[in-house]
Amino acid sequence: MGQDGFFTLVNPPSLGRPSGFSHGLLAPAGGRLLFVAGQTAADERGHIGERGFTAQFETALRKALAVVEAAGGHREHVARMTIFVTDLEAYLVSRRALGDVWSRHMGAHYPAMALVQVTRLVDADAAVEIEATAVLPEA
Repeated sequence: MGQDGFFTLVNPPSLGRPSGFSHGLLAPAGGRLLFVAGQTAADERGHIGERGFTAQFETALRKALAVVEAAGGHREHVARMTIFVTDLEAYLVSRRALGDVWSRHMGAHYPAMALVQVTRLVDADAAVEIEATAVLPEA
């Protein structure tokens, strides 16, 4: 087990070294849970103007982090993230650009993550939706 600032990383050697995620994060005692609803690239009127996969990913990530920040948290408090995509191939070919987006918004913090391909999202023009769970320090 190692430390990631706020969390204790749980990456058993038998599972292999994770790349771009952590197998588990152990929250400190007394942390407050924040559940962030799925965020897409939709604007405040519910419209998605961006069509590019990377641009939609960045907007969805930025919006998920805005919820964490509104609750008094920071990116390093995100413990778990699920990314829903409608096109796995678009995700795979965008990994380098997505890495740059990740670095700008998340730094070197890698929560426990899952990537799921779905046939459609509620926002018909959405290619990406991101939901998260954060653990905030005691108030």
